[in-house]
Parts: sequence; structure tokens; C-alpha cells
Amino acid sequence: MLRLALYRPEIPQNTGTLMRLGACLDVPLDLIEPCSFVIDDKRLKRAGMDYREQANLTQHADIDAFWQARKENRVILLDVKGEHSFYDFKFEAGDTLMVGRESDGVPADVFKQCAASVYIPMNLQCRSLNVAIAAAMVITEAMRQLRG
Repeated sequence: MLRLALYRPEIPQNTGTLMRLGACLDVPLDLIEPCSFVIDDKRLKRAGMDYREQANLTQHADIDAFWQARKENRVILLDVKGEHSFYDFKFEAGDTLMVGRESDGVPADVFKQCAASVYIPMNLQCRSLNVAIAAAMVITEAMRQLRG
């Protein structure tokens, strides 16, 4: 089963959108704290709508707690500095796709601990996609590969 990890999210609307994505696609979510907002923030509730209760959400107090919980599985980082295009990457059952903070991704030590990293090929004049859109793109490609 694929999972989606959010590393110290900053924007509640993105987190709510990803909770909704997880609920709709049956993808469990790992929320790595601390967040830059209160988890019951009204903007989170608006973006997540009633799917928030349906999301399979696990909260981790910090990155160490997350690594401990996911030690048996590969963690694949989605980052603009990733090594592999997500189109060419071979996803495996049990992978966790991690997305970083909206402002600055993940620190170098977290990047290095991931089993692999992927990026989305895009127009070189653009910086990045919205984290929720990017995660949806890569999760659906991983699901396509694994479900055939």
C-alpha cells in the first residue's frame, strides 16, 4: 500500500487538500510535525471538507518518530532537486511518497535518508508546482504502475 508523508507542512489548505486526496484514493497519510498551523485550523477544515474524518491520518511528533514508524519501507522524496523523473521511476508496493515544506522542501539530512528522490519534469522557467498538485500527480503514477 502506498502512503503519503507531509514533512512539517506550512499551508493548511494544502494539507486539507492532501487529506482529501488520501481519503478519496485510499492512501494513508503521515503528518510529520511540527506544522506551521494548528491542526484544527478552519482553513484546513475548509480544504479537507468532510473527507478529513475519512482520511487515514497518522501524526508523528517529529522526523525521528516518522523514520521509526516507516523503517521497513522505502521513503521516496518528491523534490525539485530529485534524482529521477517520476515518469521513469519504478515505484514499489509499500513506498511512502514524502513531500516537503512549501517554502523550502526538506533539510539535507532528511533528503539523504530517503531511499530515492523524484522530480516532475517541467518548464525550466518555472520554480515549482503546488505541493498538493505535485503529490497528486506522482501518487497517481505510482498507483498506475502498481495497479496496472
